[in-house]
Amino acid sequence: MEAVPFIGVSRHRINIDGKGVNTLAAFHGCPLRCRYCLNPTCFGKTDELTRYTPETLFDYVRIDNIYFLYTGGGICFGGGEPLLRTDFIREFRKLCGDAWKITVETSLAVPRSSVEAAAEVIDDFIVDIKDTNPDIYKAYTGCSNRRSLQNLRWLISAKGAEHIMVRVPLIPNFNTDADRDRSVALLHEMGITQIDKFNYVVR
Repeated sequence: MEAVPFIGVSRHRINIDGKGVNTLAAFHGCPLRCRYCLNPTCFGKTDELTRYTPETLFDYVRIDNIYFLYTGGGICFGGGEPLLRTDFIREFRKLCGDAWKITVETSLAVPRSSVEAAAEVIDDFIVDIKDTNPDIYKAYTGCSNRRSLQNLRWLISAKGAEHIMVRVPLIPNFNTDADRDRSVALLHEMGITQIDKFNYVVR
């Protein structure tokens, strides 16, 4: 497999990207164009970005193996959109085995086939749903949320809600507390129990 660009790899993240000590590996590339994107480098040129194959990334992060094993952590793939690189993640799982937990931070705004392939090797999903209102979602991301919600419903049935946390932000100038409460209510109806309500900070 060819090396792919990453916008960053961050070690020793404690209970931020899943339980325990985790390393966040953020892929370049994303299908969304969020108005307040926190990682705009995921759209830029890749010339100066570090590239990894599954093997070279594994060699880099396994220095923290003892932390992963002791705390129940592992690696979290983010971005950008990690499910655009499902093949990479599947190859990485072969290298680390079942000893490390693999988490992804995803919008689920990808083809169903990518979600299905990823679900076979990923332990936990952190889903950034933005807002369940289709008009708000499109105004903020430039895309429809139909695919994301359909994928979320499939993922709940395939993996179980206990393996999914959904992040629901309050986005300045795009949604309100009432909008967010409606999103939370819909997520509860879908069976989601782990919900992270937070406020976007516009920089």
